[in-house]
Amino acid sequence: MNWGKVIYTFFALMSLTTTAGFLYDKSEITLFIAASINLISTLLKVGVRNMLSAELFASSLVADLHLIPAFVFLVTAGNMTVVYALVIGGAIANVFSMFLLLTEASKTRDEF
Repeated sequence: MNWGKVIYTFFALMSLTTTAGFLYDKSEITLFIAASINLISTLLKVGVRNMLSAELFASSLVADLHLIPAFVFLVTAGNMTVVYALVIGGAIANVFSMFLLLTEASKTRDEF
């Protein structure tokens, strides 16, 4: 078992689930955790060398550029409508990232 891939996939999935967790809990702490986990996931994708690495990295950056401003906006302005819109955008980017991970995993499995 490739433990590097396990950790990499764990943080990618954790990014999605913590973002969805904010949509349920609606607290600053939950959004901070979601943005932090997503940032860790992005940093882990920097060294990945597979056929969809550019797309995975780009989707993770999109999620970062939704979740971090959402947190800043929640703390400073408190307008939940804008925060929800940004978080939903980040969640969609994370779903796309998971789709890419599954696609890459199925392509890798076909090569054996």
